[in-house]
Amino acid sequence: MSGDHQTLALLLFSAFVAVTLGITTWVSRHRQGSAEEFYAGGRLFSPMENGFAIAGDYMSAASFLGISGLIALFGYDGVLYSVGFLVAWLVVLFLVAELVRNCGRFTLADVVAARMRERPVRVAAGISSVTVSVLYLVAQMVGAGSLVALLLGGTSASARTWTVIGVGALMVAHVTLGGMRATTWIQIVKAVLLMAGAVALTTLVLVRFRGDVNGLLNTAVAHSGHGGEFLAPGLKYGGDWTARFDFISLGLALVLGTAGLPHILSRFYTVPTARAARRSVVWAIGLIGGFYLMTIVLGFGAAALVGSDAVRASNAAGNTAVPLLALDLGGGAGSTGGTVLFAVVAAIAFATILAVVAGITLASSASVAHDLYASLRRRRTHRRGGRRGEVAVARLAAAGIGAVAIALSLLAQELNVAFLVGLAFAVAASANLPALLYSLFWRSFTTRGAVWAVYGGLVPAVVLVALSPVVSGSPEAVFPGLDFQVFPLQNPGVVSIPLGFLAGWIGTVTSPERPDAAKHAQTEVRSLTGAGAV
Repeated sequence: MSGDHQTLALLLFSAFVAVTLGITTWVSRHRQGSAEEFYAGGRLFSPMENGFAIAGDYMSAASFLGISGLIALFGYDGVLYSVGFLVAWLVVLFLVAELVRNCGRFTLADVVAARMRERPVRVAAGISSVTVSVLYLVAQMVGAGSLVALLLGGTSASARTWTVIGVGALMVAHVTLGGMRATTWIQIVKAVLLMAGAVALTTLVLVRFRGDVNGLLNTAVAHSGHGGEFLAPGLKYGGDWTARFDFISLGLALVLGTAGLPHILSRFYTVPTARAARRSVVWAIGLIGGFYLMTIVLGFGAAALVGSDAVRASNAAGNTAVPLLALDLGGGAGSTGGTVLFAVVAAIAFATILAVVAGITLASSASVAHDLYASLRRRRTHRRGGRRGEVAVARLAAAGIGAVAIALSLLAQELNVAFLVGLAFAVAASANLPALLYSLFWRSFTTRGAVWAVYGGLVPAVVLVALSPVVSGSPEAVFPGLDFQVFPLQNPGVVSIPLGFLAGWIGTVTSPERPDAAKHAQTEVRSLTGAGAV
């Protein structure tokens, strides 16, 4: 890109950053000292507002950049991500949304600890939530690095590094100054921008092919370098048994993981009632469903118009497929139209990343303060002051989590962002989901069962990822020069998710603790009717 075109793109970036900081500054003038304001935005958002915010939180860089890139590189197999991310919301709608809103207050641990001994459950759930959040943050920040490196010349390592650091600093600023209210409005603005950008690009792709979807697919096949295999299953997850088990593992992680994501669950606490939480999910499903259908068109459009080889040459993981598609649709490299469209899409993608990392950072800092800090420093007196102390700890935790995410992001620059999110989903489905579902639906569930369910899913998931080809033993690994790979699958879900449920069951049946029937009845009535909900 020429210097003038880079300047235009950077101006659009700067404009969005200025808008988000303006929103944060405006919100920070309101009282943010109470936990209810900081964690849940005062529970004042309508179902439509919260539905847009949920969509903004969920439609991440993995969706806009990663999924389209995988489809551009692997065709049919990349579509699995679009389908999995969407189907997961049915689990959230029917099993989680209303019940979580009625039983909890700010975090996942509120639900699980409702009828257990609080301290061990909160510590376990807090550790798990922070782990999932950091993995998710890494995916978003890797996407930011790829995007701005392309904008500034393609492969500059220093550009990626400074972009990751800059995104980390911005997300800490948004969370510490504005809390949930600022984060929600940023996510709403981002959802509107992202949907508008996706609709515009999808329309341009279809217009280019005169509405002939068959022509689009045939051209994608011709430019993919894989021939007819591009539209058949197995290009990425076919062949040997390892690839097929990876396919099953990824599908399980995507479908079950959403219901265990801390930053998604925390969104249900920003509305006043459980009915509003359910209506929020309905709004979110409509927006998210339309968006994921468009990512399929964008992925095949990038393969057809840019070519799989060109996408791979720009970024081996495919993270820059959509910006390159925008450049082509606008007139090609060097043209004003192409550069303007590229800059707009890049700014929207950056907005996507910024909004999502703010939501994840807020959820993880809330887990540190509300679950870990409050459990390790019990003060039953001066409850109001304790809540204010939690907010101060949450702000400090945001900075610490941001620093850890930045460091890990710099190690994972060559991994596909959708793939990284798949790992976060696997850990969420392995550790958080078993404890959540058992606590909501199993009358005999005990404290030991809850703790074992969390650690029994979390530890195997993290260990298996560390011993997988993702970390070592392959050219695309985080440490390509090392080889301590033992576990053959890239996604641990097919092993770690059943282990989480099994560990929760074993912990419960071997526990000397007798389940509290009265607390279970109280929790059941509260979860189903909302009686006594905060």
